[in-house]
Amino acid sequence: MDVDLERAAGFLAGHGRVLDRRRFDLLVGEGNPEAVLAAVDGYRNADGGYGWGLEPDLRAGESQPGGALHAFEVFEELAPLTTPRAVELCDWLETVTLADGGLPMAVGVKDPTGCAPFWAEADPTVSTLQSTAFAAGAARRVAKHDPAVAGHPWLEKATKYCLGAIKGLHERPHAIVLGFAVRFLDALEGPEAAELLTRLGRFVPRSGLAPVDGGSEGETLRALDFAPVPGSPASALLDDGVIEAELERLARQQQEDGGWTVDFASYSPAAALEWRGYATVRAVATLRRAGRL
Repeated sequence: MDVDLERAAGFLAGHGRVLDRRRFDLLVGEGNPEAVLAAVDGYRNADGGYGWGLEPDLRAGESQPGGALHAFEVFEELAPLTTPRAVELCDWLETVTLADGGLPMAVGVKDPTGCAPFWAEADPTVSTLQSTAFAAGAARRVAKHDPAVAGHPWLEKATKYCLGAIKGLHERPHAIVLGFAVRFLDALEGPEAAELLTRLGRFVPRSGLAPVDGGSEGETLRALDFAPVPGSPASALLDDGVIEAELERLARQQQEDGGWTVDFASYSPAAALEWRGYATVRAVATLRRAGRL
């Protein structure tokens, strides 16, 4: 596939966060895990959670479930290396888990400057499948190489909450909730997860195209948002050839400046650039994982 990694590196040098530059270097074999960990530590709080814009549209300093998602994504990339930061993050998540085992969309935001309303105005007393699935799904992917995360009591509670919430879905949820629920089940092994993934599949368009209600014009989840790894359980929810076509499309989406774009709105100038850096690393990682680079 015609992807120019040198131009991608140049885009990140001019526009990307240090974290995404370090992640990219590790991805292409020119960096080291210690540098990536040092970069993500800049977003860490003393309580073990992550804030400070690690989720680009949540600029507040407080530790947040959204920050946990992105931190776990980094820890997944370090495999087979493990870090005690992952267990410490599970410890923090347990402190904000509600009585039903779920996570709120966000905890209290003191300063909403540059924060998306759905983060800043979230009710911290109500569990959501979206936040719990995105954190637990990412943690499950880390758990595949980190036994300490796999055995953590928070992950067990969050998993039970997600399974119960998914069983209770009787109509198609919001596209973003659907995407994270599918990714969660895709990371979870066992017959129960397989059965629920099949049931959830009735809500997933076979084309992999799921418009985002209330999002930007044209904002759409695509096949690789549901199944970024060819041959994964989630890929069976899509028509034959869809993932191959999406991988080819993803490669063609590299811009003249070397980076990739997103189709959703950002809530600050910083976030607009940071999302492009994040998307660039994600695109290269997806193509490489699929054996296309």
